Amino acid sequence: MSSSSAVAKQEIAGQDVVVAYGDVGAEYAALRSGALVIDRSHRGRMRFLGEKAGDALTGLTTNDVLALHPGQGQYAAVLSAKGRIVADVRVFASAGSYLVDAPARAFPGFAALIKKYVNPRVSGYRDDSHPIRDLGVFGVEAPRIVSRLTGIAEEALRALSEYAHTETHIDGAPVTVARTPDIGVDGFDLFVAMDAIERIRERALAAGGTPAGLAAWEIARVEAGRPEWGIDMDDSTIPQEANFDDLNAISYTKGCYIGQEVVARVHFRGHVNRHLRGIRAASSEPVPSGAQLIDDNGNHVGEVRSAVSSPRLGGIGIAMLRREITPGMTLTAKWEQGEQRVDVTLLPFPG
Repeated sequence: MSSSSAVAKQEIAGQDVVVAYGDVGAEYAALRSGALVIDRSHRGRMRFLGEKAGDALTGLTTNDVLALHPGQGQYAAVLSAKGRIVADVRVFASAGSYLVDAPARAFPGFAALIKKYVNPRVSGYRDDSHPIRDLGVFGVEAPRIVSRLTGIAEEALRALSEYAHTETHIDGAPVTVARTPDIGVDGFDLFVAMDAIERIRERALAAGGTPAGLAAWEIARVEAGRPEWGIDMDDSTIPQEANFDDLNAISYTKGCYIGQEVVARVHFRGHVNRHLRGIRAASSEPVPSGAQLIDDNGNHVGEVRSAVSSPRLGGIGIAMLRREITPGMTLTAKWEQGEQRVDVTLLPFPG
């Protein structure tokens, strides 16, 4: 996206992803003073087609896909038969098809599950990860910038519910504009053809957007308490452990789906044995990912999954903790190079 020598990149699931274009602090600050523009195309995209596409998807996901009307969307999990998260997905319903995307680390498992369980003669599907790209615009000025790009009124963009979306064109290129709450601020994902994304990105920057990479995104993601597959959760995690009830990702009234028995049993039993919580250090530096968390009795009670240094909140992280560890408690984080006290809080982080 840029030829600047200051661009830092990281490989995620075999793809080069921009970490920062230079000053991570300035990119992060744009969330509250403007809007950051970020290429999210490393996420994978699958298109489901045909009259039975909704039935196929509702049999795969924890949420009620059949309840969606064209222009609506939802967050959900796709599970193994043992009720563990294979992928977390966003489902966008259109007339005659559904676009479903998943994190880069989870997409191979998601694609394998589709191949195993979805009969292409009943519901067609295709991998749209290459032809369709994803440009994110997030921050207080995101509605204004997206309005300038698309001609859609700001009020109409702000009125979209979570994961709701609308079709439009930018310079003749078809674009799906979806309102997405992924980092707790106003935000939109623009799904565009591969040959149009660079042109639309440049227009977003010209409208006042700030080019941003994954580092600024990760700070905001952790602040918002949004788990990332492959970091905070994986195929050993039950949806309720990753706070999927709070994220409105589970329907308990829909029909059967893969892994439902485990999810329903946890729901009616009333609790899981562990769950994701926030941790906050006294310093600006977070404790590292993988640090072990110990209570005052010397018991091992969890581990740090995500860890970032937030300009607003200091050293924070997302940890998987035993359920008896409650917000307000203080734990000791230990790792090879040291230890530090951390406070436990609910997610998202307050403030």
